Amino acid sequence: MSRRAVVTGASSGIGRATVEALRATGWDVVAVARRAERLGEVEKQTGAAAFAADLTRQQDVDALAGWLGETGPVHALVHVAGGAHGTDKVEDGKPEDWQWMFDANVMTAQRVVAALLPQLRRAAAVDGHADTVFVTSTAAQGAYPGGAGYNAAKAGEAMLVQALRLELNGEPIRVVEIAPGLVYTDEFTLNRVGGDQEAADKVYAGVEAPLVAADVAEVIAFAINMPGHVNLDLVTMRPVAQSAQHLLARGPLRPKDA
Repeated sequence: MSRRAVVTGASSGIGRATVEALRATGWDVVAVARRAERLGEVEKQTGAAAFAADLTRQQDVDALAGWLGETGPVHALVHVAGGAHGTDKVEDGKPEDWQWMFDANVMTAQRVVAALLPQLRRAAAVDGHADTVFVTSTAAQGAYPGGAGYNAAKAGEAMLVQALRLELNGEPIRVVEIAPGLVYTDEFTLNRVGGDQEAADKVYAGVEAPLVAADVAEVIAFAINMPGHVNLDLVTMRPVAQSAQHLLARGPLRPKDA
């Protein structure tokens, strides 16, 4: 029987690309997201099973865990769900945006881990190991003006991941963190700037070859397809044009003096 992975945030962007990457490497996949209509498209196009759930709602997480327990083992959890709202300075920050980011990035991770860890343990007992993968961000590693709310939320998620790895020491359950830098997707930045397409386009303007969702998904698939004794604790990935969180080249990349 194929191994089964649960992928959250699966209706678009990195989550959807991860569903595709795992299906291409032989995994059974349960695609989880809020938008049932989008999930229907993912299900039809990839062969994944779809489960609509808002992971900020405990009742939805409990329903997901119950359904998974009835339908088969869970060998991997790939937690992509999250997001950013706003680019305000600290003094101008909207508490509702900051609360949303904490709930969407940190509390969803805690909820799904708490709900699915017993099933991951059962799978590990049979198959030798299980996997958890969390997509955080380079925003967890360095602050930048206008990013404090997202910095704080992603840093909180990263700390959760690190603590979980320590707590699971001695168990055959891998804990992997993937921290991407600038990734071009249709929705992430657009949602962050409140639907302002012009503002979203400016983020990527002139950047040669930003990361795309499939790049991150390929790394996720690589991590959980490695032999079970190999744990990629933290993979930080950026486009070549982004040397650091604050240092982004705009324009063609050329060798010096070429």
